[in-house]
Amino acid sequence: MAAFTRISNDLFCWTDTCNVYVLRDGDVGLLIDLGDGSVLDKLGDIGIKTVEWVLFTHHHREQCQGAEKLKAWRERGTKVAAAEAERGFFEKPLSFRKMRPTLGDAHTVHGASYLRPPLAPIAIDRGFTRMDDFTWRGKEFWCVHTGGHSPGMMSYLLKDKDSWHAFTGDLMCADAKMHTWFDSEFDYGFAKGLYELGNNAAQIAGYAPGLLMPSHGPLVRDAKPQLNAYVSKLRRLGELYVRGYEISKFANCDQDTISTPAGVPHLWNVTPHLYKFRGPDYWVNFAMIIADSGHALIIDCGLFDRAFLDKALERAKERLGLKTIDAIFVTHMHGDHALDADHVRQKYGAKLWTLEGVAPTFERPWDFDMAALLPMYTDRGRPAPGPLKFDRLFRDGETIIWEGYTLTVDWMPGQTKYHACLHGKIDGKTVAFTGDNIFASTVDPKQGGNEAVVARNGGTLEEGYIYASEYLHGIGPDILVGGHCWAMGEPAALIGRLRVRSRAIRDAFQALSVEDDYRYMFDPYWVQALPYRTTVQPGGTAEVMVKIRNFRAREQSHRVVLCTPPGLSVEPAVIEGKLAGESSGVATVKISAAADAKPGLQLIAFDITRDGVRHGQLFDAIVHVGPLTGTDAQTTAPGAKAGY
Repeated sequence: MAAFTRISNDLFCWTDTCNVYVLRDGDVGLLIDLGDGSVLDKLGDIGIKTVEWVLFTHHHREQCQGAEKLKAWRERGTKVAAAEAERGFFEKPLSFRKMRPTLGDAHTVHGASYLRPPLAPIAIDRGFTRMDDFTWRGKEFWCVHTGGHSPGMMSYLLKDKDSWHAFTGDLMCADAKMHTWFDSEFDYGFAKGLYELGNNAAQIAGYAPGLLMPSHGPLVRDAKPQLNAYVSKLRRLGELYVRGYEISKFANCDQDTISTPAGVPHLWNVTPHLYKFRGPDYWVNFAMIIADSGHALIIDCGLFDRAFLDKALERAKERLGLKTIDAIFVTHMHGDHALDADHVRQKYGAKLWTLEGVAPTFERPWDFDMAALLPMYTDRGRPAPGPLKFDRLFRDGETIIWEGYTLTVDWMPGQTKYHACLHGKIDGKTVAFTGDNIFASTVDPKQGGNEAVVARNGGTLEEGYIYASEYLHGIGPDILVGGHCWAMGEPAALIGRLRVRSRAIRDAFQALSVEDDYRYMFDPYWVQALPYRTTVQPGGTAEVMVKIRNFRAREQSHRVVLCTPPGLSVEPAVIEGKLAGESSGVATVKISAAADAKPGLQLIAFDITRDGVRHGQLFDAIVHVGPLTGTDAQTTAPGAKAGY
């Protein structure tokens, strides 16, 4: 049973889905955050009859999921305040979920939202600016923007005699730990959220708080040393997290030092039968093997000016003996690697190939809440690409015999879990087509080789760069042909550096993780709805699968309560069970919409308890009530089947 913890004479803590701090003045109270709202039923235990203010540190659902219970108090005069920068997250929460997101949507990582707004709007009576102040019954709070865990997160600093009490939300947990990583990933691996966390933790350290009160976990007394240690850990992660090559600096210097110009302008030979493009600041996805017969196999095809691509291919017919393009093999889920694949199929008759585990992200892209999926690329001056159906799917480890070449298709997660490697002998060299998994100079010992570390690509380090580096070490390629025009010769040392760096990245996350296994704070999909986006008609039903993972070696118990808005119901409403170590479980859930259900987009949230610890509404799923119209109606490539 939850109970109040007394911090000082008139300061209390209540813990449910988060820590709720209660300041008392006689029989009047002020709350900092709300959690699941159960605190409201118990305020009489500490003599509080009236709540004048609720101050939210940030918008995440576990801070405010009890807002429905607050309504009766608001009718009696309770007011709500939060950062002005997050007002929209509270008041218009459904604005930050889409049935059809695009690459450049605000507050997304290439289309995948990093916000976790409440299920229903919460009106904000006062919005605090970045350097604001607020006085309540003689107590002066300094309101300080401390974003990084959430874009507009606000800390409230209250002077207590000669020291400061700091209510800091999820800026830092005790022992210099981080509550979740996936909430701080504000961009595509450039560490904006991480830098904000570090800078703002250092700012709060300047107050030398005698008492730091985080949203989760125990209080921190004499907090400055821990804040400084936290900043040091964030600095270490920052050194490793941002790409392990000289992106935006001298990457063009290292992009390709082994190719030579071929007979077609800007098309280069990696080996006599293997071609790629090369140009100044040019990052298309394309490699092509032309067999002696004139048949060609393309690996990835995207980001082109199509007139330029067509001209190059026609010249290859004239000058290089190209007769026909048999197939395009797509290495991984990101849309920029297949943006022009259907164009080549339509114009040149090429078939589309990929690994069977990659195909669903193209054929049923809206089933996934992940970054940079093909239909998200809507800003290229032509109609948005739709779902893509493949002609041939390969099993992990399957061998292709094509025009005298023996090529193998393997699962090779790295930048994303949905990634393949195609490799084999070409002109006497073992060539590995590695997509976006490794880029760097092969001779610069300072470059570690990883591309962007992005949780919303799917895959932890064990299902990412750690796996990729071990895999590449195992096959020992002579040449790596990566996405975005990269060609890297004699890569053994580089692969070795990636093996070291990928483990160091994992260790840096683990050092920050409040969880005993960092993967719970890193992975935004350890409880996941598949499909993530579902359409249900009024009076109708739909089914989704809820997948739950156990990362630990020991058994794990779970309880997931599915929280629905009015007009929607689910069966079962609670998923309970146990999972063996390092395993997953799947439950099928039926979603029903009432005949009078409000049409349009709705959210279902998953309130998670794992091994007896309540985490609150960490994750969600989108349900659209009623028919989709226009481009929203395009959901699946013709003939595609669900497969997770």
